[in-house]
Amino acid sequence: MHYFKYFLIIILNSYFLAVTAQTPVITKHDNRVAKLISKKQFESLFPHHDTLYKYEAFLAATEKFPLFATEGTDLQNKRELMAFFANIAHETTDGWPEAEGGAYVWGLVYKEEQDCIKKPCPIYNSAGTSSYSPIQGKNYYGRGPLQLSYAYNYGLAGDDLNLPLLQNPDLVSSNGTIAFEAALWFWMKHQKPKPSCHEVMCGKWIPTKEDLDMKRIPGFGMTINIINGGLECNTTKKDVSDNRNERIGFYQTFCKKMKIPLENDCDCKVMVSYR
Repeated sequence: MHYFKYFLIIILNSYFLAVTAQTPVITKHDNRVAKLISKKQFESLFPHHDTLYKYEAFLAATEKFPLFATEGTDLQNKRELMAFFANIAHETTDGWPEAEGGAYVWGLVYKEEQDCIKKPCPIYNSAGTSSYSPIQGKNYYGRGPLQLSYAYNYGLAGDDLNLPLLQNPDLVSSNGTIAFEAALWFWMKHQKPKPSCHEVMCGKWIPTKEDLDMKRIPGFGMTINIINGGLECNTTKKDVSDNRNERIGFYQTFCKKMKIPLENDCDCKVMVSYR
């Protein structure tokens, strides 16, 4: 009986070792994005970030998007990462020029659109032309690093991520990994006629003749056009151009800190937006 017991233990151990050898555990050391940004560097870019936005949550979210910041050249990958960080920093900032440390150290502070917390913002409770009808009692204002907004975006992102975001939009502001997954979903999503921000920054997007006529060229400025070009690009209105300039300021600051060369033009001030 003892011999059988020991024999069974040996067999089970052998099986366990065989299975684990074929199924490696993914750690941050296997994550290609982790090789571009360490936790110390992340903390230096976002020294005041909310506890929702942890480095570990960001890395966990990138596992669902293996092409993020990995599909281009080394320089393109680094620029894509900084472009993503710059845009999420702007969307969640609590900084201003006279703030301690300056305007560009206050990204990833807010989890939700501040104007919509105390009073509903019904403008976002829209299905658009989609089948994602808003659920009664739920509000679809901006949440997470890229301030995911509108019922149709929550519905589509939820389907793509296999998450109940239409039914429970608060997941985007209460679960750090899901918050970053929702932001990366928007970043990676090709929504015609727009290219994805990822395609623009990794070098996959080739402007058509119409794009060139509209002054749409690859680079950071094009990510602004994709995210909020209808308001921020090709305008001289100070309140909106200030938003555009803040995005650019974050990008320039982050690239400088990380010693990443900038492209020649980071702006979208002459680009025609998608309407």
